[in-house]
Amino acid sequence: MSEKKITDHFVEFRPGGYAMPKGATQVQRLAAGAIRAAAEAGEVRLFGDRVGPHETAMVESPTPAHVLSDPDTRVYVGDCRDVLPNLPDKGQVDLIFADPPFNWDVPYDEWRDGMPRAEYERFTFDWLDACIGALAPHGSLWVNIPDDTAAEVVLHLKRRGLAMINWCIWHFRFGQHRHTSFIMSKVHALYFAKNPEARIWNPDAVLEQSDRAAIYNDPRTHAKDSNKGMRVPMDVWYGKYWGRIQGNNLERRAMHHNQIPEVYLERVIRSCSNESDLVLDPFLGSGTTSTVARALNRRSIGIEFGKGNAASAFDRIRSGPVHLVGDERTSSAIFEERRPRKPRKPRNAVAAPNPVT
Repeated sequence: MSEKKITDHFVEFRPGGYAMPKGATQVQRLAAGAIRAAAEAGEVRLFGDRVGPHETAMVESPTPAHVLSDPDTRVYVGDCRDVLPNLPDKGQVDLIFADPPFNWDVPYDEWRDGMPRAEYERFTFDWLDACIGALAPHGSLWVNIPDDTAAEVVLHLKRRGLAMINWCIWHFRFGQHRHTSFIMSKVHALYFAKNPEARIWNPDAVLEQSDRAAIYNDPRTHAKDSNKGMRVPMDVWYGKYWGRIQGNNLERRAMHHNQIPEVYLERVIRSCSNESDLVLDPFLGSGTTSTVARALNRRSIGIEFGKGNAASAFDRIRSGPVHLVGDERTSSAIFEERRPRKPRKPRNAVAAPNPVT
């Protein structure tokens, strides 16, 4: 769509008198404010709202089951809806990454993963609210969630006043064959912030080689003043080490389900936190978040419902990660490098006669 010259009283706010898009971040923030106001007026209702909220068990200060120092790393055992409101760090967490149970009847240690739908949504709203309460004013929240609950998470966070920064997709190539629908090959990575302008954002820490450089070797991308041939990743994530953690993958932890790749957490943690910041995972699972956070010199808190999973995760945290990318900023291009073409012969060209010998 071409730019439109405007001549009304809004010109003074737009250089040159041309209409300029507000951008996704500003629009999302305005939307969050409007949805929050509607929710406070009782105009935004979801299925899970018919179930009463969780009654938090208040304790003076929860005691971590496992602890490491330098950097401070703690693992708590219990229901995150009870642990989060009682943390001494409440309101001070810089980054939260949550990969909750999907309610797909998966045997997660001691957790019951088969709630009635309304109850599961209420559970989702409750732990999201607890995470919002734990975040610092500049904090960011990431939620890893499948298709069937992504919309509810987005709307609930918006009605709580958080602004969406990105709706990313984690894409993988390992999926079960089915006859009734297309194969599921993605999970949603939802990125929200309390205050978009104040959030921690480190784009240079996660740059990757651009297609323009990797495929076309375009000299223009190497002529930039900085980050030559590099770009911030797009919002669909795939590539080396990005597949589902299956079979003999070196990251695979026995008795853990639906592990997330270490490179996924590395991208989130590098881009949305600084060294010594506090990273929290309310559903620690196999321990990926704290494992990567510790390797990147971040403090971390992990909460896990089952004692067995918590002990296994802590063992992994002590061992360290397997597949961090670090400065290996490889390309995620889906095509190979294109070689320069040989000059074409003109279509109507006449072949030169053979020289007389």
